[in-house]
Amino acid sequence: MMTEGRAIVTGASRGIGSAIAIELDKRGYEVFGLSRSGVSPVGIGLVCDMTDEQAIKTVFDRITQQGTVSVLVNNAGYHAVSRASSLTTDEYNAVMSLNAAAVMIACREIYPTMKSAGVGLIINLGSFFDKLGVSGHLAYCASKAAVGAITRCLSVEWAAAGIYVVDIAPGYIETDLNAEYLSQPENRAWLLQRIPIRRTGTTTEVARAVGAVIDGGGALFTGQTIYLDGGQSINQ
Repeated sequence: MMTEGRAIVTGASRGIGSAIAIELDKRGYEVFGLSRSGVSPVGIGLVCDMTDEQAIKTVFDRITQQGTVSVLVNNAGYHAVSRASSLTTDEYNAVMSLNAAAVMIACREIYPTMKSAGVGLIINLGSFFDKLGVSGHLAYCASKAAVGAITRCLSVEWAAAGIYVVDIAPGYIETDLNAEYLSQPENRAWLLQRIPIRRTGTTTEVARAVGAVIDGGGALFTGQTIYLDGGQSINQ
């Protein structure tokens, strides 16, 4: 069980990322919260555009020069809606850049320090959309399926180095990003019919799931995708 150390959380300024940063801080971690704004609810907030490979390298190098990072949470993400028939390559690439490529780059850049320490836990934030066919969400679904694949491949390659990689895939979690959609009675009513537990999730619940993986040390979870959707993705 990892109970202390230094942790990086991407997309830490709001929503799920903010809740995860707070959870790790409560657990005694020195938290480095990365975001475009540089705002973090706890710890040290740093400016980092996760679509800029050089920016990621620079920030990660700055952090790891000060000491080993034992936990990396790749949370930063982008959600765009577009019909496949009108989806442009630029729109597709923008989603893939932040949701998938940035995950790969961050994992790659944290690898040397974790390998040197002989221990590390990487938690990638995917989505239950990774196994669904959702109209208007081709790019997003593809990007989150890629997160699962990245997680599986890295878990196989890096387990011998003591580095474990887990994909946590939430369903509908209430944040400021979907507040307008969920505020429409017809949308909420339709959604609650689809979710067996009859409610959406909270950012705190996702953060606690991250904490549970940390408590377990990550070894037996490595390579797995853990769905937090209240049973929605298996509801027929």
